Amino acid sequence: MSFTSRVLSSLDRWSEPLTAHAHCDLPCGVYDPAQARIEAESVKACMEKFNGSDDPVFRERAVFIKEERADLVKHHLWILWTDYFKPEHVEKYPELHDLFWKATKAAGDSKKTNDVGVAERMLANIGEIDRIFWETKKA
Repeated sequence: MSFTSRVLSSLDRWSEPLTAHAHCDLPCGVYDPAQARIEAESVKACMEKFNGSDDPVFRERAVFIKEERADLVKHHLWILWTDYFKPEHVEKYPELHDLFWKATKAAGDSKKTNDVGVAERMLANIGEIDRIFWETKKA
């Protein structure tokens, strides 16, 4: 391949459209706290499995999966917080900010521990977010 061909080939790769990653490729309007809850339940289950095993390989795998799921909890919560909830929701439910902060903080904290209580607090906060979410959908 000639020098010119190599340069043109490189330029072609640089000029290819970039792919953006988001909740979805369109503003679909499909939101549900269930996604965060399912991942949080997985975090809790991984903690329980970790605590119930003495197999070091199994425990390492449980920690790896727990940490992945904790990141997904944060991801799904931030989508709800930044894309779904509006200023009028926060006005009507001023506790929303604190609930999201506590739930995402617990998701981050769950990466540092296998204390099931941390996961239970995260699930409780997600449960409150879920309740408020469905109240806003009725309105």
